[in-house]
Amino acid sequence: MKPSVYIETTIVSYLTAWPSQDVVRLAQEILTRHWWANARDHFELWTSELVLQEAARGDPKAAADRLAALAGLPLVSINAEVSALAQHMALALKLPKRAGADAVHLAAAVIHRNSFLLTWNCRHLANAVLADKIQKVCESHGHKSPRIVTPQQLMGST
Repeated sequence: MKPSVYIETTIVSYLTAWPSQDVVRLAQEILTRHWWANARDHFELWTSELVLQEAARGDPKAAADRLAALAGLPLVSINAEVSALAQHMALALKLPKRAGADAVHLAAAVIHRNSFLLTWNCRHLANAVLADKIQKVCESHGHKSPRIVTPQQLMGST
C-alpha cells in the first residue's frame, strides 16, 4: 500500500507557476515539478474541495492550469470533524485569521489519516517550531499527525 499525501494549494500553485524571478521560489517551483514528474506515482494523492476553491482564484489561465493539474485527484471531505479540529489547531497554533484555510488543510490531512501533508507553506504548516504543537493537538484529540513536508523532503523516500 502506498503512503497517502494530501496535496495542499501551494503545491499545485508552484507546479503550474510561470517561472519566478526570485531564485528561491524558482528553485521551489523546479523541485515541485520534479517531484510531480518523478515521485508522485510512489504515493496515493489526495486533495480537497478547499484546494480546488483556492486553486480556482486569480488569473483565469493560471487557475485553469492549476485545476487541470488537480483533475482526477480524489477529494477528502471537509466535514464537521475537520472543521472542529481546524478550530482547535488555529487556536493552539495561534494562527492569524487569514491563515484559517491552513488549519483546515492540516485538519483534513489529520482526520483522513494522510501519511503526509505536502506544502510549501513554511510559515504555518511545514514549520519545525510548530511541529511539536501540531503533534500535541493531534494526540490530544486522539489522532496522529501527518508528516508535514515539502517536495524536497519527500523526494528521498521514493
